Amino acid sequence: MLIARLFSKIYKKDGIILIDHLGQKFICGNPNLKKPLTLKILNKNLNWKLLINPDLSFPEAYMNGDIKIENGTLLDFLNLTFKNLGHSEINTAGYTFKKILHVWRFFTNYNLPGKSKKNVEHHYDLGEDLYNLFLDKKHRQYSCGYWKSSTDTLENAQQNKIDHIIKKLDLRPGQRVLDVGCGWGSMCFEIAKQSECEVTGVTLSKNQYDYCIKKAKELKLDNQCHFELIDYRKIKGKFNRIVSVGFLEHVGRKFYKTFFKKLNNLMTDDGLSLVHTIGSTEPKGPPQPFIQKYIFPGGLVPSGSDLLDSIEKTGLILADMESLIHHYDKTLKAWLDRFLENREKAKKMYSERFCKMWEFYLASCSAAFHYRDLLVYQLQIVKDFSSIPSNRRDYIYN
Repeated sequence: MLIARLFSKIYKKDGIILIDHLGQKFICGNPNLKKPLTLKILNKNLNWKLLINPDLSFPEAYMNGDIKIENGTLLDFLNLTFKNLGHSEINTAGYTFKKILHVWRFFTNYNLPGKSKKNVEHHYDLGEDLYNLFLDKKHRQYSCGYWKSSTDTLENAQQNKIDHIIKKLDLRPGQRVLDVGCGWGSMCFEIAKQSECEVTGVTLSKNQYDYCIKKAKELKLDNQCHFELIDYRKIKGKFNRIVSVGFLEHVGRKFYKTFFKKLNNLMTDDGLSLVHTIGSTEPKGPPQPFIQKYIFPGGLVPSGSDLLDSIEKTGLILADMESLIHHYDKTLKAWLDRFLENREKAKKMYSERFCKMWEFYLASCSAAFHYRDLLVYQLQIVKDFSSIPSNRRDYIYN
């Protein structure tokens, strides 16, 4: 069986038992035979689909109930698989198919304002109750936390992240601060609380915008925090500080230069920007097809070269670049645990297929951040060398 051969090549450490649609068992690698992690393939068409396009066919099969995992969880299976794969592709055929789709998408897909708004609505306007099931209770942060110790809770990690970014912004009383892709506004609110700055948050999600307006009034910060439902390309004004967390992944490779050029135009001459984004350690490549189709249409993880090329071409200066490694896998694992604890609620709100899709999204991303090429970059960007206090990080960590 070709699928059994493929899995046998993948598992150099440990392994699984594979059971095909006819009930035949195959030992792939060196599994624990007392209680082996077992993958059951229930649809014979997967014998060829998993070979041609595994990155999309596997999650779709899991969503449809055509794949079952026994003696372990989906996360257990993905962690084991990605641990063995490392930075390698599953197979040549799958990677070639992924690249063909990427080339087609590159020439046909443009994240222009109208398309960007639809992409945002696809994910962020699913309903506020969904995000209450798994995000941190205090800030509702939907981005990587900053885990200072193994005993941190999700709430601790998200507060750590916000504090870390605020220190990097080096705020001064009376400054104007812009948050591009403000989500549910918690970064804006914390900046307002911790400084005497005027903060503007922008989003394309109507749900998030309405939430921010309401929350600002509840916190009595509506005189200090303002929000706009607008595309980043249409923002006007000058700002001393700009922060963007988890937004650049939605911009698209064709528009990185547009994004950084816009930052340049919006920043005062002594301004400073902090961009927090998922990144890849690999050269420029195609997006993950499952994430692209079902989770974040129009999204793409930038490589380090994507970011540096675009910053240099727009006349900005990269003052500092920090790589956060093994922070997002912990964040996603915490989200996954909370989502699974509330799975029945999600099933009533949506469907069983939706729950499996969301489980695969959170589990696969956690495994990828732990074992593959994903990490988080924090880019501190200025127009002039004199915009940062020194060439050290003392002002951040003291």
